[in-house]
Amino acid sequence: MPATARGGARPEEASPAPSASTSASSCMGTRPEELTARLAAAGPAPGSGCGGAGAGGEEVEHERVRALREIKNQIIGNRTKKLLYLRLGAVPSVVAALAEPGASPAALVQAAAAAGSFACGVEDGARAVLAAGAVEHLTRLLAHPDEKVVDASARALRMIYQSRLAPKFDVNSGKNMDFVLSLLDSENENVTELAAAIISHSCESSAEQLSLCSAGVPQKLVSLFGGSMNIRDACLGSVTAVIRNNRDVASRFASTDHGKGFRSVVGLIHDRSPRTRLLACLCLIALGHASPCHFQDKQIKTKLIMVLLELIEEPGHVGDEAPLALTTLIKDSFELQKQALTTNAVEKLSNHLLANPLETRRAVTILLALSELCSKLEESRSQLMSVEVSTLLLEALKHDWADIRVAACSCLKNISRSPKVLSGGRLSCDTVIGPLVQLLNDSSTSVQVAALGAICNIAVNLTPRKSVLLHSGVVSQLVHLSKSMDPMLRLKSVWALRNIMFLLSPKDKDFIVKELTLSTLSSLICDSEHFVQEQTLALVHNLVDGYVDSANYVIGEDGMVMDAIARQLNNASAPGVCIQGMYVLANIAAGNELNKEAVMNVLLPHRVDHIKPSFVVNFLQSKDKQLRVATLWCLLNLIYPKCEASSGRVVRLQNAGVILQVKSMRNDPFLDCKLRVCMVLEHCMDNADDCFM
Repeated sequence: MPATARGGARPEEASPAPSASTSASSCMGTRPEELTARLAAAGPAPGSGCGGAGAGGEEVEHERVRALREIKNQIIGNRTKKLLYLRLGAVPSVVAALAEPGASPAALVQAAAAAGSFACGVEDGARAVLAAGAVEHLTRLLAHPDEKVVDASARALRMIYQSRLAPKFDVNSGKNMDFVLSLLDSENENVTELAAAIISHSCESSAEQLSLCSAGVPQKLVSLFGGSMNIRDACLGSVTAVIRNNRDVASRFASTDHGKGFRSVVGLIHDRSPRTRLLACLCLIALGHASPCHFQDKQIKTKLIMVLLELIEEPGHVGDEAPLALTTLIKDSFELQKQALTTNAVEKLSNHLLANPLETRRAVTILLALSELCSKLEESRSQLMSVEVSTLLLEALKHDWADIRVAACSCLKNISRSPKVLSGGRLSCDTVIGPLVQLLNDSSTSVQVAALGAICNIAVNLTPRKSVLLHSGVVSQLVHLSKSMDPMLRLKSVWALRNIMFLLSPKDKDFIVKELTLSTLSSLICDSEHFVQEQTLALVHNLVDGYVDSANYVIGEDGMVMDAIARQLNNASAPGVCIQGMYVLANIAAGNELNKEAVMNVLLPHRVDHIKPSFVVNFLQSKDKQLRVATLWCLLNLIYPKCEASSGRVVRLQNAGVILQVKSMRNDPFLDCKLRVCMVLEHCMDNADDCFM
């Protein structure tokens, strides 16, 4: 089964009520070591498979039921006791009771409840239960004639399926699909909930989702919405799992029976149960992301936002997860973020955040929702920046809980997209930079990455006042993190250096290069991760931009950096790497003759053999229009007519087949490319006789 339970699966452990025949003298307080030994000593049910047990056998069976019941009562909701019984090796004896054909219903009920409890919330417990073969035995017991045994077995299996270790259920198999459908048709509520849990766990691939859709599972789940609240919630979660990220399945679900299923889910966002309303919202969000064409009703979207904002006031899990659902709904959508703004989402979330302590899951999810609300709209950022919220964000950066620090950094990253925010007030660049730089030394990698994201954005909007950053000690921290073993830390630190380098003065550029060193710069250009290579070349692009002497960093020092760039371009790395590399060369080629010659030696190196064609021709033939444009810019700067050696460079490019390729691009579909092609050919005409062309 898939890793995590979704939808209606309930994490709480529920033990069956004791039957009327249960002895009142249960052995409460018995030591775990004694109970484990007594259970193991009870062994197989006496007389099982041999026509029944005598009086002595009944006593042994009764003792086993008492031991199982006591173990179950001790471990439910008690992680410490679960771990203790696991160390004592109690699980195999518990599961063994499920395997015996002659075991009494009372023993089976207690054993099933204990097995489910061991698997709930403790990974080692789930691993032990699975290793003992509990799933096979519990599945078989779903057909037991005693309804209490069926109930207990279904509950135990549902708990097992909440574990990421739960076994995979292959719904592409016709036999397995028939089994799932039979569980859905069961009149036993626990069995129906189990079926929904199995379905939620069986949607890892598009093929599995399509199999479930083709078998009519979504329609069957919708037909069960009229059942109890538990069944309705479980079925809602399963529908969400079946349609998630699958355009075909989501489209079929939304249009089948004239949209009956879709309308049923929409109706449930008005349900009395807060949990049902949240699950219905999550289902509609999944549908909207998978098939946007079936989710265009503005009224429904607005209602979703309003319902989720109301649910934030609910206690427990529902209130904690509602802001996260809102974040998912509005993510990357200017339209939905604007709608959220009109419903006073920023004000409501801010008020809730200020009225409650930060030490909660809900504070984390609210900060993330506020972060998303501020990602696109200036008005949202302005609304958020009250003195109280600014103070709270600064406090959150220093909070003991890493999740709070990450969420606060995320919020600051999007708020700092606005230069106005950093220009003064409580949350100015002077008050924010210090705490963020301190977080670069955080013990949590996720906090470091989040802090780097905020610094990246702040660096962009601090162009006139970058001295604040340079004097904060951030450069040395970024250089240190650029050497990290974690690729995300390398990426974000280089990205931050790139943004700091943008439009920097020659003196400050020199300071950064000395901190970074050309050796480290060359190593980062050849990093194992292409996205680090791309950002490093973008950093070099900003380094050589604007000042002719800046090119000396690249072509000087025995050409160490230039050699690294040449290697990446000749290896034809990812398009983004090639684009940034060509822009670096274009900027250098805008310089003096020495610079132009250095670039020519990268484009057309002097080889003994001329077998390998220049990568320039391949770049000009690329499907990536930006790579074609970057390459044409480089050629333009190399053959500018008023330069003394331009005609010689035109001849070399002609001989290498580069000019011929440019001529073939006169009708390039991308207008910018077409314009640069004309300019290159005009420069060639200016540099040579008509007969040469």
